[in-house]
Amino acid sequence: MATGFNLGDKLSFQGATADSAYPNTGTLIDNILPNIYVAAGIIIFFMIILGGFMIISNSNNPDKAADGNKIVTSAIIGLVVLFASYWIIQIIQVITGVDILNSTL
Repeated sequence: MATGFNLGDKLSFQGATADSAYPNTGTLIDNILPNIYVAAGIIIFFMIILGGFMIISNSNNPDKAADGNKIVTSAIIGLVVLFASYWIIQIIQVITGVDILNSTL
């Protein structure tokens, strides 16, 4: 009979095993989710800068300027989705009382 192993016992984070640092999926999500919001915000920022630069530098070429406009529009839609997801999580926190974004690890 094949025996398995617990990967959480093999991984260590600053001297603690993954099982002790993240006893369930919720604590892992608590730590990852705020970082995802920061990374998404940085990506959106650079998309707006890139799209604006494309619009300004290619003002004589309507096709390239339209591409820049599409990038800016997509970035703004992404910002709205990111903002909405943040507030949906805030509403879930208030309704359920579960602290999702403010982990106490």
